[in-house]
Amino acid sequence: MTMMSEQMIKVCDEAEAEDLDFSELKAVLVNASLKHPSQDSHTDTLLDIVGEIFERGKVEVDRVRLSDHLLAPGVYPDMTEHGWDRDDWPKISERIIDADICVLGTPIWLGEKSSLAQAFIEKLYAHSGQTNDKGQYLFYGKVGGCVVTGNEDGIKHVGMGVLYSMQHVGYTIPPQADCGWIGEAGPGPSYGDEKDDGSRVGFDSVFTQRNTTFMAFNLMHMAQMLKTAGGIPAVGNVRSQWDDGSKPGFPNPEYRMDD
Repeated sequence: MTMMSEQMIKVCDEAEAEDLDFSELKAVLVNASLKHPSQDSHTDTLLDIVGEIFERGKVEVDRVRLSDHLLAPGVYPDMTEHGWDRDDWPKISERIIDADICVLGTPIWLGEKSSLAQAFIEKLYAHSGQTNDKGQYLFYGKVGGCVVTGNEDGIKHVGMGVLYSMQHVGYTIPPQADCGWIGEAGPGPSYGDEKDDGSRVGFDSVFTQRNTTFMAFNLMHMAQMLKTAGGIPAVGNVRSQWDDGSKPGFPNPEYRMDD
């Protein structure tokens, strides 16, 4: 049973009628809920809708629930090489790196993203010394988005921090790359909870429906554009041009002459 509204379904139907083909794309939806994996997650409920839009666009969708895993503290790709007995990140990272689209979903706690969301961002940063086959940072040519849920203000604040971090490590952020839902301040129903009349909390929010749809389609469009173009041109953004002492647009240090 779909959780999308009639308007969301209509938009997806119209997109399919345009013969848009995103079948070459892979997406990974990452849930940074703090709940035990055996418990339902409200963040997962909104990610489900994003996943449904992706799947209707023929995107291959992978799901990661971070509370299923142990992410050892630290900013190296494998922290077992730095004193920890266990780090599940190496296996997770293969799935993240393989995807063209990465969407991080997080609840809001004390006005901020969850601790697991922050740990995920730190793990992305652990790959900042690695490059793709063009010599660019590893996440160049991939796109990122953010889903936020909670019972307190802060969707835009959390989205700002998440999306800044993702672009800093190389992800491309398209327009309107965040969406979310927040209820009344304080304890109370969360997104997807069943009401007395059988409807679901938040499912009637046009703001959430619209922004979720915009985000999902913009991520697919941007990822497809990058895929078709072969990624971002490797001009002026190649790590080795700096590592060997040369700077784009400037002479090598050893050849500089004093005025």
